Amino acid sequence: MAYNHFRGRYNKFKPKEQKHYARVNFYIKAPTVRVVQEDGSQLGVHPIDVARKYAQDAGLDLVEIVPNANPPVCKLTNYDKYCYEQKQKEKEAKKIQKEKTVEIKQIRLRPCTQANDIEIKSNSVIRFLDDGKKVVVTLEYKKRELAHREEGYKIINALLDKVKEHTVVEMSPKMNGNKLVCVLSPKAKEA
Repeated sequence: MAYNHFRGRYNKFKPKEQKHYARVNFYIKAPTVRVVQEDGSQLGVHPIDVARKYAQDAGLDLVEIVPNANPPVCKLTNYDKYCYEQKQKEKEAKKIQKEKTVEIKQIRLRPCTQANDIEIKSNSVIRFLDDGKKVVVTLEYKKRELAHREEGYKIINALLDKVKEHTVVEMSPKMNGNKLVCVLSPKAKEA
């Protein structure tokens, strides 16, 4: 092992980790297994030696796919093909999850924000909403500004008036500590 001078500990070289690890052939420890063919038809419950013989005769691997069952379920398949299919399923699941998630953008304002700045911020809000993202509009008060909360409500309402064609107000302006918070979501697109 090589000593890593920067970290002060030994650097361990690990082989590439397999996420889709399954017991294969002689690594299966159960005395009896339920054998399933590649097409999904079952061969029944057999001792492990008989199941390995089936796999060897077919030129395939015996892959344990449900280790917690009693007896464990093993499939006659090519192990590389099995790993590839598992990676594809995982990739598809991530893709579906990514489509379902909604990104949230934040617009920050101050009580002293001027009209032209509100115009620029409203354009940003419209752009985010058109991209299908939720927008959290936050107006933060500092020290003595809390005495004039109505100024913040005027600014938030001015922004909401400029973007009302593009948005649905999910949460109306509400005080949260020293911040005035409003949540906007995009309008459903008409088909």
